[in-house]
Amino acid sequence: MLLGTALVLLLLGGGTASAHAALRATDPEDGSVLKSAPRSITLTFTESVGLLDDSFRVLTPKGERLKTGEAAHGAGGSETASVTLPAKLAQGTYTVAWRVVSADSHPVSGAFTFSVGKPSPATVVVDTGPTENPATESLFNMGRYLAYLAVALLIGTAVFLAACRPPEPARLGRLLWAGWGTLLGSTLFLLVLRAPYEAGTGPASAFSLKAFERTLSTRPGEALLVRVALLLVAYFFVVRLLRLGESRLSRPWQAAGAVLAVGLALTWAAAEHASAGIQVPVAMTSAVLHVLSMAVWLGGLAALLSLLHRASSQLPPTVVARFSRLAFGCVTVLVVTGVYQSWRGLGSWKEITGTTYGHLLVLKLIAVALLLTAARLSRRWTGRLTATRAEAKPDVEEKARERVGAVAAVSTASAGTGGASAVADPEGAAPAAPDADGEAPAVAEPMPAPLNRDARADAAYRHGLRRSVLAEVTVGVVVLVLSTVLSGTLPGRAQAEAAEAGPATGGLPTASVTNIPFTVAGASGKVQITLDPGRTGQNSVQALVYAVDGGLATVPELRLSFTLPAKQIGPIDAGLKNKGGYWGTNDLTLPLAGDWQMKATVRVSDIDQISVTKTVRIVG
Repeated sequence: MLLGTALVLLLLGGGTASAHAALRATDPEDGSVLKSAPRSITLTFTESVGLLDDSFRVLTPKGERLKTGEAAHGAGGSETASVTLPAKLAQGTYTVAWRVVSADSHPVSGAFTFSVGKPSPATVVVDTGPTENPATESLFNMGRYLAYLAVALLIGTAVFLAACRPPEPARLGRLLWAGWGTLLGSTLFLLVLRAPYEAGTGPASAFSLKAFERTLSTRPGEALLVRVALLLVAYFFVVRLLRLGESRLSRPWQAAGAVLAVGLALTWAAAEHASAGIQVPVAMTSAVLHVLSMAVWLGGLAALLSLLHRASSQLPPTVVARFSRLAFGCVTVLVVTGVYQSWRGLGSWKEITGTTYGHLLVLKLIAVALLLTAARLSRRWTGRLTATRAEAKPDVEEKARERVGAVAAVSTASAGTGGASAVADPEGAAPAAPDADGEAPAVAEPMPAPLNRDARADAAYRHGLRRSVLAEVTVGVVVLVLSTVLSGTLPGRAQAEAAEAGPATGGLPTASVTNIPFTVAGASGKVQITLDPGRTGQNSVQALVYAVDGGLATVPELRLSFTLPAKQIGPIDAGLKNKGGYWGTNDLTLPLAGDWQMKATVRVSDIDQISVTKTVRIVG
């Protein structure tokens, strides 16, 4: 049920992942014009990044790839990426396409330009492609969700067996092995798919031995490899736990289980945001405690729900009470670590409403509130169930004492009368007649009256507990999915730092390129329009007209205007001028972000012209 719910949420919530490490600065600066050629290119990010074999692609003004040195970290450490350039560079505009892996193990890419001497008449447009291959991204994200769910099942069920000691623990064996097997399988799956995910290639490239060797040398690859090793050791712990029965684990085995659980949690913390940024030791500790508390709570709920829904299982209230106390401790740890991680990720209150990370965090907090409500109901049903059993126990003991007194009275009467007992049974039965030897027969122990009222209350409380635990598990899966998405989203603090650095350092392609096809008076072609940087404020515009055969074409007039319907702004005339081979301007100002309607009017003769409108996205 847990795995199925996660898959449904994954399909419903599919889409492009948010950026993770944000580009803070470039050297040379984006759009700068240098008097002499630089000897290297350096990028600075908001968190540490990993480098790829193809982290930099530098294109000359003619669109040819420039031969560069190998990518390496710069003087600023792991938060920088640098590459050396040839000693001599020709005059013109160079385009730099880059791709790195952020500290949370997700790839990030972008592009920017710089010029040597003076800008080229037309900037080379480079398509950096999608950050991630759609098929590879979907498969990889599915593996991540399964891994989170599996670690909750494995650790939570194991702790439930060890700490709550339910009767017949073998009934949870299938759940425990499902968690172990799914976690091992998803980890191997992620390890194989890691290389194509980082490179942005299709799943078929996962079978490259060179790429797999490179994966094992990266921090995310090492974390996955350590996880596999820990799971192989955990196999023996699971076998021992299931063979133990209702007895307690010995202290050495308890210590071994704790070390394995902490080690598994560390494989997540070491490959995500906690390993980079401020207060890394505290953040790593907080992340480990957060993962463990989540796993113990949600996995324990799954184990409890599994036992409660077995018709033949009579789960003692003491088991539920033990888990209730354990869950309360987990919730306390989750709240403390969650508050710290939220502060570390956001930095300020305004990032709650102004960033994707903040929006996701609000959704998670709402889900957690619902989860706590369901948990409170579970604790209430648990208290009622325990109280019912506590009331029933003295009643049974009192009836047992009455039965003992009845036997004593019968024996006394028999001894005093020579055999005939005149004492009636306390439950209303007739006096026992003497046997042939003149001795009173043994008095049969009367059956206690059935506790119909207590039995009905017990059943009602169990039914209520099952429903509340089911609600906890359902909402818990939603919380788990949101936590997984949050772990792969750029923190609000980093997003704010990137925004303060300027619009040209946001880690996105810095030019907006739009192709507008046209046909008029038997003439066909297209207009390629480049907005640089494609953001609010001042932009430069370069427009090239191509004939149907792909060659450059000349037209007597080309006009361009922009309208923002949502704000009733425009039309704003770009004021294009013929630059001798292309049309352009450096004075277009777009005041607001949004979806602008770009209208291009192409005149091919004195009387023939056509207007075509395209939507272009302008970011803030």
